[in-house]
Amino acid sequence: MPSGSRDYNLTQSRHTSSPQWTLLGCGALGGVFASLLTQSGQATRVLLRERHRSTLHPGIDFTSLEGHTQLINIERGFISQPGQIKRLLVMTKAGQVIEALTPLVGQLATDVPIVLLHNGMGIAEQVVTLFPHNPIIAGVTSHGAMQSGHFVFRHTGKGETWLGPVNEAARAHAALADDLAAALGQAGWDEQIQARQWQKLAVNCAINPLTALYKLKNGELAGPRFADALQQICVEVADVMQAEGQPTGSDELLRRVMTVVELTADNYSSMYQDMEQGRETEIEAITGFLLARAASHGIAVPVNQGLYQAIKEKQ
Repeated sequence: MPSGSRDYNLTQSRHTSSPQWTLLGCGALGGVFASLLTQSGQATRVLLRERHRSTLHPGIDFTSLEGHTQLINIERGFISQPGQIKRLLVMTKAGQVIEALTPLVGQLATDVPIVLLHNGMGIAEQVVTLFPHNPIIAGVTSHGAMQSGHFVFRHTGKGETWLGPVNEAARAHAALADDLAAALGQAGWDEQIQARQWQKLAVNCAINPLTALYKLKNGELAGPRFADALQQICVEVADVMQAEGQPTGSDELLRRVMTVVELTADNYSSMYQDMEQGRETEIEAITGFLLARAASHGIAVPVNQGLYQAIKEKQ
């Protein structure tokens, strides 16, 4: 099936009768997606870890891009009693995906699609090992989100969302993008999703470690202070991408990075937010993945290596 992007007008007629979404993970982006899916009229619930069972769960306090705040009631479940899952949208941090999914091994029907929507790469292959018969779908999104309290979420930036197949079984589930489009305003299906994952990885390698280390908003990377570092990061990432069969150039990657810096100028990167809150970052799935692929090809990536070490030490 060719790549394609859906918009709300094409999908609103069918999404209300679609199967319920179960979201695993309710951090900043998970909370925003759960809110947007619910607002679009789609049946949605969140599946929480056991440690949250004793915690008070008020409704989601959601603030839209336009600044409108709304209290959203949403169904909740827990990992030990997952109930019937018809389609699973995994929105935990990259390093938590396998731990979060492991209790569901043997609990999911083999036709339940598992959509992975996290930063970084290298996780989907592990999920295929856990669920060899389920449709596994990889996703990338550039929506911005912040969590400012217990079940308090703000949508900070509208972006693109793309899904694509990790295994053969996933190819029958392109219509999932239609329902996401009804909630997000845009979503697309791309059979070559790995190319988009690499492009997103390049942006994350450039923006996330620098903003986290120097405590910056994304837009502050546009100044001359970081010009050389950003260029060197993009040169190294381009070398690895080319070795991986992903044709690109460092100038093209740098233009992409600076476009994201401009579009998200007032946002704080997810890695910055994780560092500030004392949470584990996604450095392993982002720069760590790049370093592993670089090593496999014998490519030196000293700038990215230095950023990786700095984040690990500070983390």
